[in-house]
Amino acid sequence: MANASLYETLGVPKNASQDELKKAYRKLVRQYHPDTHPGDATAEEKFKEVQSAYDVLSDPEKRKQYDTFGSTNGRSGPGPGAGQAGFDMGDFDLGDLFGGLFGGGRGRGGQQQRPERGQRGNDVEVEVRVSFDDALKGLRTTVPVTLELACHTCHGTGAAPGTTPKRCPQCGGSGVVATSQGLFALQQPCPTCRGNGTIVETPCSTCRGSGRERRTKRYTVSIPAGVKDGSKIKLKGKGEAGYGGAPAGDLFVVTRVEPSKLYERRGDDLILEVPVSYDEAALGAEVEIPTPDGRVSLKIAAGSTDGKLLRVKGRGAPKLKGDGRGDLLARLRIAVPAKPSKAEREALENLRKVQKANPRDRLFS
Repeated sequence: MANASLYETLGVPKNASQDELKKAYRKLVRQYHPDTHPGDATAEEKFKEVQSAYDVLSDPEKRKQYDTFGSTNGRSGPGPGAGQAGFDMGDFDLGDLFGGLFGGGRGRGGQQQRPERGQRGNDVEVEVRVSFDDALKGLRTTVPVTLELACHTCHGTGAAPGTTPKRCPQCGGSGVVATSQGLFALQQPCPTCRGNGTIVETPCSTCRGSGRERRTKRYTVSIPAGVKDGSKIKLKGKGEAGYGGAPAGDLFVVTRVEPSKLYERRGDDLILEVPVSYDEAALGAEVEIPTPDGRVSLKIAAGSTDGKLLRVKGRGAPKLKGDGRGDLLARLRIAVPAKPSKAEREALENLRKVQKANPRDRLFS
């Protein structure tokens, strides 16, 4: 899959929407996750490709650059993790190119600006499944994440232990060379060091000179009480390593909350279906209902109808922003016996005889 485009890696068309990208990503992550295929190198490699592709295409700016240049940083050839073959212009930015072309490249005060080779590491998004009860209470959990990090052998230099990268003799470490184009001086990536400013004479055997490797790390994350499905928790600097000394990206943990057997969530409120008998609805009653914090008594007024909502203050989900909790909304559902006993049938027949009002009269008024 080395020559596949990022869209092919995710199995989506080039005009795919963000929802289509996310749906394809989730499906493939579940299919190839290392925890599902322990020891399967092929599945692990496919998992890495899928994650790298989604990292680029899920970011509107990176996707725009990728669609235009085939990379994520305005360079020809693939960006980091792009998964395509092509000419790599190092960390050379188009702004540097035009700055050199038009005699610019000077900062405030007229000082010559050095091309910026460092590029911040990619942000990474990982999903964690949380039970409904844990989402209300909060928890600490460990999340495995596969990342592109600095090589543990050479510590990101790309050079074999005991050696160091050398300053490029052609560009003197600047990463660019100037060529004359008539009246203009055009800066281009140095062909010797490919814009890096340094060359590695003895590559690290672990990363083969790239200074990076894919590793799975485990982070402990605190999930606050009240998280919703799709909530994002940011771990700053826990994403992929940066390039050329630039800072690492961030890790975003997305919570996927499992549905509850009892409650439906609506914002910070919880909705509970409460079955009541006909006589309880007609005559009124006081019944016990469950809440996330234990049982409470619910007063049902006489003459209550099916579907009526009764509010129990402060018994909903904790509020992520601000203090307090939402409410519990008890929706009454009148339960009709499927097979009434003989005594129940007799009572209902007597009720039919004495009942004066016809509930369908309003249909003809």
